[in-house]
Amino acid sequence: MSEQDDRSRFEAVYRRTYEQILGYAVRRCSSPEDAADVVAETYVIAWRRITELPDGEAGKLWLYGVARRVLANHRRSERRRLTRHTELTDEIEHLYAAPSDHSEQHGVDEAMDMLADSDREVLALTLWEGLDPGEIATVLDCSRNAARIRLHRARKRFAKALEKTRPSAVGFAARPLIEKESG
Repeated sequence: MSEQDDRSRFEAVYRRTYEQILGYAVRRCSSPEDAADVVAETYVIAWRRITELPDGEAGKLWLYGVARRVLANHRRSERRRLTRHTELTDEIEHLYAAPSDHSEQHGVDEAMDMLADSDREVLALTLWEGLDPGEIATVLDCSRNAARIRLHRARKRFAKALEKTRPSAVGFAARPLIEKESG
């Protein structure tokens, strides 16, 4: 394939997937700048590996997988940076602590924060990105069955975490917050 063909193919993939990959990054990054960095790096990798980029829907899922790995690298870098500034971070959090808020959204946010990154990711792929277990399997590079199991376990852990954030809500049912998969 010629460089012009590669360029045309890349531009078509970019136009078709940019908004989805940007949305994926924005919902997972703490700032628009970080999201822009993740998206830019994702497409740099796509350009470098254009011959490996699948066509059609598989290409979009391949890009989600690349974005996921770029985001994981970004988060690792961020964690290393934050550990170097622990004292300053603790002081800032103490000075600017948010007032206690017992709203439902706050409880959901707290419950999500209690989950491992892998659980948050599989839930987010379902809820935010609207992916089904087969598509999640492609993004996570695992079998469809493994994706279904991860999703099931993440939902259970989320429900337990949500109950911990709402101890006064005896019998509070967390399940309706996450609809069951249809496939």
